Amino acid sequence: MKQTSNTNLVKVFAIMLALGASVAAYAASREEIDATVDETLQTFYRESSAGERLAGRAAGMLVFPKVVKAGIGIGGEYGEGALVVGGSKVAYYNTASASIGFQLGAQIKSQIILFMTQDALDTFRSSQGWEAGVDGSVALVEFGAGGEISSNSAQEPIIGFVLSNKGLMYNLTFEGSKMTKIER
Repeated sequence: MKQTSNTNLVKVFAIMLALGASVAAYAASREEIDATVDETLQTFYRESSAGERLAGRAAGMLVFPKVVKAGIGIGGEYGEGALVVGGSKVAYYNTASASIGFQLGAQIKSQIILFMTQDALDTFRSSQGWEAGVDGSVALVEFGAGGEISSNSAQEPIIGFVLSNKGLMYNLTFEGSKMTKIER
């Protein structure tokens, strides 16, 4: 029995190493990131007019068009995106996190973080690696009647949205995700 569990553990680590190597081998170009950021924002605006109005008031938006999450007991997620300020992409970032616990499978999602105040944006931009929940709290939006965003969410300095291929996703978290500036 012990031999089987050790073999399974080795298989899990081999799969995670292969996943990590494939993510590291894929580094999107500036043009690829720009195109997918624009596409993600168009989808977001179609999904939520309230989100579009908030984005219009934001000091900046951090957009990760494709965040891949996978796990078999041990999991991780990774994605690359851009910081949009005044309609222009001003810097590029990656997001990464790891987790341990019951998990099996993979998913792809998009993440949009709105910095609603200049102070929140400045704090993010001056960090060497910003971790959600440690360096700043990201309020995941809650929708009320008619798809409107709750007034509590709209008042927070940092607001987050998560989209899947099926639309806006609920009851997720950004906590533990680390965002780091990358060169593109």
